[in-house]
Amino acid sequence: MSDLKNVQPLSDFNWDEFENGAAGASREELEKAYDTTLNNIQEQQVVEGTVISVDKKEVVVNIGYKSDGLIPASEFRYNPELKVGDKVEVYVESQEDKKGQLVLSHKKARLAKSWDRVNAALENEEIIQGYIKCRTKGGMIVDIFGIEAFLPGSQIDVHPIRDYDIFVGKTMEFKVVKINQEFRNVVVSHKALIEAELEAQKKEIISHLEKGQILEGTVKNITSYGVFVDLGGVDGLIHITDLSWGRVSDPHEVVALDQKINVVILDFDDEKKRIALGLKQLTPHPWDALDPNLKIGDHIKGKVVVIADYGAFVEIQPGVEGLIHVSEMSWSQHLRSAQEFLHVGDEVETVILTLDREERKMSLGIKQLKEDPWEAIEVKYPVGSKHTAKVRNFTNFGIFVELEEGVDGLIHISDLSWTKKVKHPSEFTTVGADIDVVVLEIDKDNRRLSLGHKQLEENPWDNYEAIYTPGSIHKGVIADVMDRGAVITLNEGGEGFATPKHLVKEDGSQAQKGEELDFRVLEFVKDAKRIILSHSRTFEDVKDDYKPARKHNNGGRKNDSAAQINNVAAGTSLGDLGVLADLKAKMEKGE
Repeated sequence: MSDLKNVQPLSDFNWDEFENGAAGASREELEKAYDTTLNNIQEQQVVEGTVISVDKKEVVVNIGYKSDGLIPASEFRYNPELKVGDKVEVYVESQEDKKGQLVLSHKKARLAKSWDRVNAALENEEIIQGYIKCRTKGGMIVDIFGIEAFLPGSQIDVHPIRDYDIFVGKTMEFKVVKINQEFRNVVVSHKALIEAELEAQKKEIISHLEKGQILEGTVKNITSYGVFVDLGGVDGLIHITDLSWGRVSDPHEVVALDQKINVVILDFDDEKKRIALGLKQLTPHPWDALDPNLKIGDHIKGKVVVIADYGAFVEIQPGVEGLIHVSEMSWSQHLRSAQEFLHVGDEVETVILTLDREERKMSLGIKQLKEDPWEAIEVKYPVGSKHTAKVRNFTNFGIFVELEEGVDGLIHISDLSWTKKVKHPSEFTTVGADIDVVVLEIDKDNRRLSLGHKQLEENPWDNYEAIYTPGSIHKGVIADVMDRGAVITLNEGGEGFATPKHLVKEDGSQAQKGEELDFRVLEFVKDAKRIILSHSRTFEDVKDDYKPARKHNNGGRKNDSAAQINNVAAGTSLGDLGVLADLKAKMEKGE
């Protein structure tokens, strides 16, 4: 209160005028005078203002109006260098809101002029600043003058970008490279700014390139076929075969992204746009470091790295490989695939078969680790010895069997059975089945055994000779009937043959398949394994009974007619044996 007591009234204040309303200018005059001191501000107008305050949330801008405007700090993200005193363009949205506050927008001010500025930047190749707002499919969204522009992933840098997120929130320099006027789409590039500088650097590097030159580079990209290396603005390719002296299935096994490596220039085209690089060439060739004492016949271990039908490649040491041909994997002569013996990754012991250090070639074998079964074939499989073999395959003339790996034999179709007539070996056995055999003959040069199966049993035809004498009668069953006759299975064993004439029964009917009847032996030929039979001769008159042909003393030769009879009787399909019997009877009467 003491301060109020010391306040003194103005000595020249005119109280009369004040009481009469004339103490000075009227309120209207005062408001008019006040308004003339302010800028003439219109809504929806872009004006320039001065930044008077900056914090994390808001930016205060003075445009010379009775109140200052507040603008969200987010509208200035593209310009992190904004400070007090900077001039900025603002858009007047409202001179006064409900709170009496001037409402401004920097974003709308930028948008009002941004399209013209973007087009001018493209035309003048101007370098502009932009704020990377977020990621999108294939690239980034960049704020340029308030316009959302697209930054393709390939245009961020000269190097492939693997982590886009590290760029979000950054302010960078860009060039406008494309504008779609119809849809107002803008494409920008940061890479374009770098390329001009790199182009000059690239020309400098290319001008000094020489074959055999060793340079340091950075692994830029890794593909299935090789590695791209940045030599400082110039890219070169290390083909997968030039990464290592050994086999490489995946380049990632040898190098990593962004790794710095030394490379040697192997070749380049005339314009030096394609540069072939090598990494393995910086180390000596492994063949040069191969043990000089290695020789043919030595045993050596390795790892199977590649399998093909014709063989397997075995890595003795990185960069040194030998081929095991499929024929050197087994003593067997059967055509087989290498996959049946080895697999990629197998550790194997091998024998060196050939070694050419100049050509850098080596052939290996694994069957040589076992004894050749044919070296002592006569000892293990002597003629007459009996064995069990496995059926490998059939031919029309016999069965190929395997006694053990590398030892094959052939059973001829005629050596399958003493009695059964085998038309094809598949009637007798199956592929993969076991079969008992006896060694008949050894062909060591061709590595083949002649084998028999029927020889495991006695030849029943030795017994048949005493049983089936011409004229004797035996019971048999008609097993098969054909146009030229029938096959009869005899009860004592073996098969015989009768022509249709000799299948007529006593009542005149024809014997049928499956009937059991008596049969008379007309002829027995042991060597041909042939028995000629007749049912009709078992009941005809005694005068027609079988009588063997008699020999005549005519200089050691048979009578021509008798010889004719015997020859005809010997053929199972020639003539009618009844006619022959009549002919013989007439001859006997003539004698």
